[in-house]
Amino acid sequence: MRLEARPHVVAWNLTRRCNLACAHCYISAGSWHAADGELSTDECRRVADEILEVQPGAMLILSGGEPLLRDDLEAIARHATERGATVVVGTNGTRLTDDRIESLRAAGVRGVALSIDSLDPRYHDRFRHGAGSLEETLAAVERLERRGLPFLVQTTVTHGNRDEIETLAEWAAERGAMAFNCYFVVATGRGAGLRPLLPAENEAVLRRLIALELRFRGRMLVRSKCQPQIMRLVHQAGVDSSLARYATRCPCGVQYCRITPEGKVTPCPYLPVVAGDLRRQTFGEVWREGRVFVALREGSPGGKCGRCEYRAVCGGCRARAYADHGDPLAADDACAYEPDGERALVAAHDGPTYGEFVPASLEWSPEAEARMARIPSFVRGVVTSRAEAFAARLGHATITPEILDEMRAAMPIDFSKARAFFEGGGS
Repeated sequence: MRLEARPHVVAWNLTRRCNLACAHCYISAGSWHAADGELSTDECRRVADEILEVQPGAMLILSGGEPLLRDDLEAIARHATERGATVVVGTNGTRLTDDRIESLRAAGVRGVALSIDSLDPRYHDRFRHGAGSLEETLAAVERLERRGLPFLVQTTVTHGNRDEIETLAEWAAERGAMAFNCYFVVATGRGAGLRPLLPAENEAVLRRLIALELRFRGRMLVRSKCQPQIMRLVHQAGVDSSLARYATRCPCGVQYCRITPEGKVTPCPYLPVVAGDLRRQTFGEVWREGRVFVALREGSPGGKCGRCEYRAVCGGCRARAYADHGDPLAADDACAYEPDGERALVAAHDGPTYGEFVPASLEWSPEAEARMARIPSFVRGVVTSRAEAFAARLGHATITPEILDEMRAAMPIDFSKARAFFEGGGS
């Protein structure tokens, strides 16, 4: 199944400035960068408007560098949220004071993604190149818990911390994180200097993530990033995993893109091929006409990815293909699987998938429609389908907020957190 190309999620690097200098940073951020060249506040407002014109309800991930170094972060977030975007902030957490958390909440920010690579300060601080950074980030987690602003934990897996993945996931779940995202290194930026895991080592970590996803279902989402091969393992194992809800695990250029601090647009943060310049073009022009976007949408992966029977549900990491071969449609060599090219294509999930538009078949009350409009566009189709199926089982012909509340209470995911995230609530 080929999904319509819609920018449901936009990763937006607002600055290259950062108080840390992490070993894997794809944008090579650091304290030596200046604000010169960054999009101004007014330019950011214009770009946000252009994104939402193409995709109402898009999710904007405001990151850096360290986005908290921009004094206008809240002004940008407020402008986007008032126009219907779901805004989250990706940060190293070291500057998340109580006052800053409150200002982010007031600006409509729905959640914060925190980078934690180990609970051992000797590893985390060395990897992030900042003495005391782990202590400051853990203190930020406590503040987020107290203030009721949803958060998720992001970990970059390396040879040095791969044996700590379960411990990190357990810690995140105990602290009430909405998700635990495990990133696999792509050789771009400073990440090009790191020794990657071998394909078999990647696969071993992915199998552990699948087990963690099943273990924490109903409490915390567990996801792999830049390793879509997890989808092949899910299908091979035949497990009932929410991961199978995705039509593909590499959405770059199809459902996802990145904006650099200077306004360049690329398919994802780890794939630095420039599709266009937002100082000379509108976002819509770049999204529809950028050559690399067209190639990713219309082309087919080559090498073993092209002959693999799991290409419809995995397809390989396009950023890693570019990093290793200079071609975003080349094979992803981080995969341990060797297809013979003779097996039948494995079909994607047969129900509604993330990013898919699902037209309503039942009547929705205005209040229920308003609540749905606050949900990010990439999950709206799935939620619509679930809500209507739930209502139909109960014999209801109209979807109301009460039915949505009842459905949320019956679902395996902790929607008390999800509602705070999607609708800006929290205590």
